[in-house]
Amino acid sequence: MSKPVAHTREAYRYFRPIQTRWMDNDVYGHINNVNYYSYFDTVVNGFLLSEGLLDYERGETIGLVVETQCNYFAPISFPDVIDAAVRVTQIGGSSVRYEVGLFREGEPSAAAQGHFVHVYVGRESRRPVALSDAMRTALDRLVVDAQ
Repeated sequence: MSKPVAHTREAYRYFRPIQTRWMDNDVYGHINNVNYYSYFDTVVNGFLLSEGLLDYERGETIGLVVETQCNYFAPISFPDVIDAAVRVTQIGGSSVRYEVGLFREGEPSAAAQGHFVHVYVGRESRRPVALSDAMRTALDRLVVDAQ
């Protein structure tokens, strides 16, 4: 298996700033690894909300994370501002693979990057449902070839 290489900003299609918090740091003086997944959720769900595709309180369809992974390249610490970036590398019938890069403000290469796969399911049934046309249209703007 080859060693992961940090992507640059040009590899991503959507960006959202995230302010780190004092409590995000761990005793070693950098952001604790568990917080990175929260940032992943924030940028992806922020995109979905901005596109009017997510009603987390009453929507009939919800996204469940079925796979996730993260590689770390450089430390991030409070009070850094993160430029969280997202792209899509695969759209299935009911699933999407989101790839996320976390950049320290102004830095050209990702400090961390990873992915997660959402499977969209019925809120009540928890069974996969087809992605809507509106979802596919919005996601198509984020699609890149996997690198």
